[in-house]
Amino acid sequence: MTSHVYIPNYPRPQFVRKEWTDLNGEWRFRFDDEGLGEVAGWYNGLEAPMMIRVPFTYESKASGIGEESFHSRVWYEREFAVPGEQQNKRTILRFQAVDYRASVWVNGSYVGTHEGGYSAFSFDITRFLKAGGPNLLSVEAEDSESPVQPRGKQRWIRDSFGCWYVQSTGIWQSVWLEYASAERLDRVRMTPDIDNYTIRFEYKVLGAAEGSGLTLTTKVSFGGRPVKEVSIAADRGSLALDINLANLGISEWFIKLWHPNHPDLYDVEFELRKDGEVVDRVFSYFGMRKISIEKGRVLLNNVPIEQRLLLDQGYWAESHLTPPSEEALLLDIDRTLEMGFNGVRKHQKLEDPRFLYWCDRKGLLVWSEMAAAYEFNAEAVSRFAKEWLDIVEQHYNHPCIVTWVPFNESWGVMNILTDRKQQQFTEGIYHLTKSVDPTRPVIVNDGWEHTVSDIITLHDYEESGERFLARYSKKDAILNNEISHNGFKFAFANGYAYKGQPILISEYGGIAFTTDKGWGYGNQVKTEEEFLERFRSITNAIKDTDYVCGYCYTQLSDVQQEVNGLLTETRKPKVDLTKIKEINLRSPL
Repeated sequence: MTSHVYIPNYPRPQFVRKEWTDLNGEWRFRFDDEGLGEVAGWYNGLEAPMMIRVPFTYESKASGIGEESFHSRVWYEREFAVPGEQQNKRTILRFQAVDYRASVWVNGSYVGTHEGGYSAFSFDITRFLKAGGPNLLSVEAEDSESPVQPRGKQRWIRDSFGCWYVQSTGIWQSVWLEYASAERLDRVRMTPDIDNYTIRFEYKVLGAAEGSGLTLTTKVSFGGRPVKEVSIAADRGSLALDINLANLGISEWFIKLWHPNHPDLYDVEFELRKDGEVVDRVFSYFGMRKISIEKGRVLLNNVPIEQRLLLDQGYWAESHLTPPSEEALLLDIDRTLEMGFNGVRKHQKLEDPRFLYWCDRKGLLVWSEMAAAYEFNAEAVSRFAKEWLDIVEQHYNHPCIVTWVPFNESWGVMNILTDRKQQQFTEGIYHLTKSVDPTRPVIVNDGWEHTVSDIITLHDYEESGERFLARYSKKDAILNNEISHNGFKFAFANGYAYKGQPILISEYGGIAFTTDKGWGYGNQVKTEEEFLERFRSITNAIKDTDYVCGYCYTQLSDVQQEVNGLLTETRKPKVDLTKIKEINLRSPL
């Protein structure tokens, strides 16, 4: 059990300040397809606006608008006031995600611009505020249908097709204000080392300088019991500290480890003092766990783990990419665990931080995947690289994330099989990712045509377990690119070879019941018995392939026209979930 600070619906549970204001809710809203708003000064007030419910995009019913046609520019505005007790502090305006390019004004003054639909950003707006308020907040969001823009499963043509869905434009995650001192923690990176019983903290402190009189105290506890407390002088902006957690009073094994079977978390409180007075206090947590690779297996805490993953696209019927509530996120996690899966591949989306928080709490493994672009050129490379590195840094501290997946199925690098430039791009992203996070495996490129990759992942929607076993018995032929693993793609791009990495089937299944309203992979089934027999046949075949050490079933729920979920779009089970669990928990791989 843990005793860390938990605030329901708090947008960023991994880095908590108790002084904050939620800006979600009713905003004024207007379309701006002609791009007239900035020239016309809409940041001083919108004329003839409609209303929208933030953070739901206008394309969703939850927003109160529900118009699915594409609009290239949209505007938002609302008033806010800073509470009296916070007016002597800095006011930080935070956006968890705006798709795709956001420009911000406060009281008619330009504050700044951010580009990237899946990364969080913030602005210190203190100097733009009116004493006593009210203050006018204006946001222009620009989106495009360009395939060089990282967009994931959002369509880039006017109608949905295949497994690409209605686009999401504008604010689609929480907006909030945070109040803090000018001298404050900007971020803390936490890196566990279970072999040496230590946790490394790397701090960025704003306002720190030699002679500033700042002292930073880090207090670690477990289940409300103190473990270690260390104070250091914050005399520069970047600091690092290693704390040894070995404590026989906490565990007979010296430390508590994070694992799906026992997701133990340590609490940590950061306290920044200036001349003895507290000027900033932040609450967080971390998990002591290690991901490594050895002899063709993925190890968690130095022990091989069977990864039983579920593809999770994070779409909801009424709200699209935005979770309708924290309870909805919890339901998805609980359903996944109920079916005997121990992880998810979060597909083509960076999920709400509250989802990652609950995965940390409940012990659900997460493969974190970048949203793809669909063309390759210099602009696409630049956009992708910047946003991806921001995302890795922002989600670094979550113990549930055990794998980074920057590329999927050659999307955005369609000629990677033979094109050296595209191969080098994926190599570059791999090495950049490893340079900022050497602690997690990186997969390039999930499904097929791998270049450099810590894990080899294969996508195969074969329906017959017998045929699967026959084909995968030819391991050397598959891994030497002599035969295709799925009938149309090869495991490696030209010039690359298998080097003993773990092998997982990271997409399979996709079974759909007979319907004329959507599609799944392969032949549709008519009864629950047919469904379960096919699921059992192919899952058991994967488990019986001795060199395969994990799998990912497609998928958790239906998404718009794609109806191959184990749950409906409204999260109703299609089959007896206990029978899915029985198959998943059959003898280990």
